[in-house]
Amino acid sequence: MRVVRASKFRHVFGQALKNDQCYDDIRVSRVTWDSSFCAVNPKFVAIIIEASGGGAFLVLPLNKSGRIDKAYPTVCGHTGPVLDIDWCPHNDQVIASGSEDCTVMVWQIPENGLVTGLSEPVVVLEGHSKRVGIITWHPTARNVLLSAGCDNLIIIWNVGTGEAMIQLEDMHPDVIFSACWNRNGSLICTACKDKTIRVIDPRKEEIVGEKEKAHEGARPMRAIFLSDGNVFTTGFSRMSERQLALWNPQAMDEAISVHEMDTSNGVLLPFYDPDTNVVYLCGKGDSSIRYFEITDEAPFVHYLNTFTTKEPQRGMGYMPKRGLDVNKCEIARFYKLHERKCEPIIMTVPRKSDLFQDDLYPDTAGPDCAIEAEDWFEGKNGEPILISLKNGYVPGKNRDLKVVKKNILDNKLSKNTEKRGPANKSASPTPSRVRTAVSVWGGH
Repeated sequence: MRVVRASKFRHVFGQALKNDQCYDDIRVSRVTWDSSFCAVNPKFVAIIIEASGGGAFLVLPLNKSGRIDKAYPTVCGHTGPVLDIDWCPHNDQVIASGSEDCTVMVWQIPENGLVTGLSEPVVVLEGHSKRVGIITWHPTARNVLLSAGCDNLIIIWNVGTGEAMIQLEDMHPDVIFSACWNRNGSLICTACKDKTIRVIDPRKEEIVGEKEKAHEGARPMRAIFLSDGNVFTTGFSRMSERQLALWNPQAMDEAISVHEMDTSNGVLLPFYDPDTNVVYLCGKGDSSIRYFEITDEAPFVHYLNTFTTKEPQRGMGYMPKRGLDVNKCEIARFYKLHERKCEPIIMTVPRKSDLFQDDLYPDTAGPDCAIEAEDWFEGKNGEPILISLKNGYVPGKNRDLKVVKKNILDNKLSKNTEKRGPANKSASPTPSRVRTAVSVWGGH
């Protein structure tokens, strides 16, 4: 008899909230792109929507459930469809968006949400020559943003100055399907249409590990970093079965483990909780969320359960840990996009006690950044600054995002004195447009 593996997450169950707690009458974007279309933080839920003659997304305060009026204001500065959005982890009122119009825009949302349409971003980041399908903020450094475009180029921006600091060219011969930072933001891992998973040191601009044909099928792959430094991937086998795999970046020749799942054709979007080591897989077009626990013992990736609903999902938002209700033993909350609505789904560990369950809630990444952008570009690293959730998360006051343009002449001068660390190897910083009331120019 095989002994059943002990795990406190074996009995996690999912529950969709009632209709009055959903966000209704939303025209979710129909653009053919495999991003999650939804981003959530403890204040707002943002959803990419259908927009005629441009690109737009909704930003709703979490308590604004019910039917959303058609005239509700949107964030609408892009001239082409929005493909990806991501909330800044260090400021719950700042969100970045990437679009088919080849730009990345960074927006400051008013504290209580939008009252009128927002068409003026704080900064426009221009450097891609094709549509921008992936954006992701650095986990621990302030104002550092990664974007990846269909020009097979990754750019890492200093949003505080509007500059493209690092450009990773010639690393990806084809479309980039996903990009993910590791826990302290010193490495990124990418999945590419050439079926290769790459682990990249962005400041040295070098590939430190790669695996060709990580999944042999032709459909899109995804790759994410786990907190121990391993890489978790989803993809398809040659027989078009969906697969998951676990890799050690130091030894990419052979996977630590590979699991075959099913023959459905939706791309599996992985959402990872570093505190509990649980990975949730949401297939685009599926009507289920499968979840797995990752441990040090074989087979390393352990199936826990599946939460199933009737309706297929168009996209999915994932709440950071600090936005959960610890009194209800909630360990994850998803925001599932249907064609016309957004439905919160809560994952709970059943517990009888009313006391704080510290085994479910180890200290988690808080909203404070560990280092400034300039320090990171110069080579420093910062581990996430952790907070306790024992008394629930109380949001602090967010400071406004300020963008201070550097004088472009200064850049040319500093190009001649190449002594300031690894960031100078990159192509000359791409100036970008800033739309602030006052532009502050450095230099003399």
